[in-house]
Amino acid sequence: MSTAVQEDNYEEALKELKALRAKVEKAEDTKSRLLLEKLEEDEAKGEAQREMMEQLNKQELREKEFKQQKDKLQDEIDQLSRKKQHLQEKLRKCRKQMETKRAESTKLKERFKIYAPIPHTEVKFLAPMKEKECTDEMNHFIRGVFTISQQVTLLLQGGQALLTFEEEKVASQILKMAHCRVTCEDSSLDVKPKRITMETPVTFEVHLDVSRKELQVLDVPPSMPGERIKDRLEMSFSKSSRGGGEVESVDYDEESRKGCVTFLHPGVAVDLAMRGDYIVDLEHEEHLKVEPTYRYDLQKFQTFCGSVKRTILLDGIGGKEDEEDLQDHLEIHFQKPSNSGGEIECIRYISEGKTLQAFFSEDKMDME
Repeated sequence: MSTAVQEDNYEEALKELKALRAKVEKAEDTKSRLLLEKLEEDEAKGEAQREMMEQLNKQELREKEFKQQKDKLQDEIDQLSRKKQHLQEKLRKCRKQMETKRAESTKLKERFKIYAPIPHTEVKFLAPMKEKECTDEMNHFIRGVFTISQQVTLLLQGGQALLTFEEEKVASQILKMAHCRVTCEDSSLDVKPKRITMETPVTFEVHLDVSRKELQVLDVPPSMPGERIKDRLEMSFSKSSRGGGEVESVDYDEESRKGCVTFLHPGVAVDLAMRGDYIVDLEHEEHLKVEPTYRYDLQKFQTFCGSVKRTILLDGIGGKEDEEDLQDHLEIHFQKPSNSGGEIECIRYISEGKTLQAFFSEDKMDME
């Protein structure tokens, strides 16, 4: 080979070597850049994974807290539900007791209530009545007289009826029968007429004197000796800024924890009693309940005997018809003279399973 050819080959090889070196350098740069990007991406990936783990941990913690709160709320809901059921049961029992007590109270109220007729009396006017002088005794008390009268009652049971005729003789005729057959639309009933047995009604007067000078103080805390409590009561009830007044005397019973304050002038005790409580300075300010002092006396206790002449009781009515329809059949039957009946002033029938309180008033016809 000639020297010129060798030189050409050498130059080409050098050029090719330079080109390869340039490519290698470029590849190295690319490799370095890619490695750097990979490191950055790995670092970003690691950071993202750490953030994701933190978020997962937070989520687990929150889910745990949520579950705990949910369980706690569910326990509270269960407790409230049980408490609600208990209160509802208690309310049901209390309502039942209240209804029983109310019925008993109504019965007792009506039992001790009487409307006594006052006979007609001729009055002759002679002279105007002179007013009595107001004595200290009258000035120190508010006096009242209350008349307690019992009204005659009867508890009408289911399957019973009350009939009041206009004439006594009709009721008397019906009571002579052992039973009466009442015809309805598709059936007939055997009812038993009975005489009404009345309880002995009573009436009495309650004479009540309410003191205008004395005031009772209730539930005084035993925080100091009795004498000191008396002094504190006197000082507290003497303060006009609280509605008090000049105190005449103070009594205190350690056993019952009650005090009695007597004011010098009438009227102060009444005003304080109307308020219901008063601030008393003991070891510290106490709101104590106050009430009036009173005395009462029962007088003119009287009992009365009476009978129901125009009203009868029908028992053993076992019909299954409507209450109003059956009452109409009873009224029609006992209005007919052919059934020994007559004009009916009032009728009331109660079906099975019900009760009704009936009240009797003085018969005006018997008074004339």
